[in-house]
Amino acid sequence: MKMRKEKMLWNLLLGTGVYLLDSLRERAGSSFEDLSGRAWDTYDEASRRASRAKDVLRGEDHNYLGTTAALLIGVGIGVGVGMLLAPASGEETRGTITNKVQEFGDRVRDKFEQKREPGSASYGT
Repeated sequence: MKMRKEKMLWNLLLGTGVYLLDSLRERAGSSFEDLSGRAWDTYDEASRRASRAKDVLRGEDHNYLGTTAALLIGVGIGVGVGMLLAPASGEETRGTITNKVQEFGDRVRDKFEQKREPGSASYGT
């Protein structure tokens, strides 16, 4: 009895497999053409991106506006995520950011003031 159930199960599994393979074979003819087309499209896109990356590395890419926009968007997203995940409260985080910005501004002002002093030498003068 057990052998008969196993044989029926194997017949069912093999029949299902043959049916699925047969239906796959019928659809595979057009799928291979589609697959080939998609492969060429992917190759073209990869080639275009590699060419653009080469231009950027050589300094021949002049898409400054797009690069600047991408940078600003990335910084904005980073700051937003950082504020959401910060362990401090919102008020503390804003205070810390304000202090850091003021410190940075002070350092920049100090650098420019040092270059403007009459006794100091600067590059190109």
